[in-house]
Amino acid sequence: MQRLLILLFVVTSLTATGQAIKEMSPELGALIDKSPEGEVEFNKLQKKYEELWNKVATPADYDKLSAQDKKLYDSYTGEEEQGYWDILGSGCSWYCGGGLDTATASSALTASGQLTYTAGNSHDLSYKTAWVEGVPGYGIGEYLEYHFPPENPRITDIIIVNGYVKSERAWKDNSRVKKLKMYLNGKPFAILNLADTRKEQTFTFSPIGNGNRDDMEKLSTLPWWTMKFEIMEVYKGEKYDDTAITEIYFNGIDVH
Repeated sequence: MQRLLILLFVVTSLTATGQAIKEMSPELGALIDKSPEGEVEFNKLQKKYEELWNKVATPADYDKLSAQDKKLYDSYTGEEEQGYWDILGSGCSWYCGGGLDTATASSALTASGQLTYTAGNSHDLSYKTAWVEGVPGYGIGEYLEYHFPPENPRITDIIIVNGYVKSERAWKDNSRVKKLKMYLNGKPFAILNLADTRKEQTFTFSPIGNGNRDDMEKLSTLPWWTMKFEIMEVYKGEKYDDTAITEIYFNGIDVH
C-alpha cells in the first residue's frame, strides 16, 4: 500500500511532458498599504505641491517661503507624479516594450454599481481594482489566462498582488489565493505558493517567451502563447468566500 501511495504521488506530480511540476515560493516586496482615506491625503499633498510650484519661479521666491513650506518643497522626489493607485512609476519599465494583448477568466463576480471584477482588472496596473472569481464557494479551479503575441518581450519575473488590496478591510474580508497552478501554452508549468500578505510577491524564472529575435518579421508569424493561473487553494476571507487577485504583472528582457 505504501508503495502504491508513493507511485500515485509521483504520477500526479508529473506534467504531460513527464517533467515534475516545480513548486516555487516568492520573494516578498513592498507592502501595499492603500486606502480610500490615503487617496484623499495623497490628493491634498499633490495640490499643496502645485501651489508651491506656482509660487516659486525664482530663487528669491523660494527664500520667501516659510520654513514648513521649504521643507515640503524640498521633500519632492518625483515619485509623486504617479497616481496614488499606479503600480508602475513614472519612468520607463519593461512595459515600454512589453505587456500582453488580452486577459480572460473562467468567471468573474457580477459588477456592483460602478465596481467591476473582470479579468482585465488583474492587469490594469492599478492597486485599486481586482479580479474576483464568480462561482459559488472559494473559486477552486477558476483561472485567469493571459494572451501574448509571439514577438512579445520575454518574461523573467511574475509579480502577484494577492487579494483585494484597495484597503486593509477589503483584503481581510475577501479570500486570497494560497496556491496557483501556472500553465504555459496549456501545459502545467509551476505551482506558485503565495504568502498571505499584502506585500508584492515576485517569482523569478528563466526567460519565458520566444528567444530567437533576430528576425522580428518571421517571429511575428509564430503562434500566440498563453499563460494561465488556476486557483488551487485559498486563504479564507473573514466575510466573503469570493477569492480576489488584485494584479499579476511582469518584468523581463528584450525591451532596452
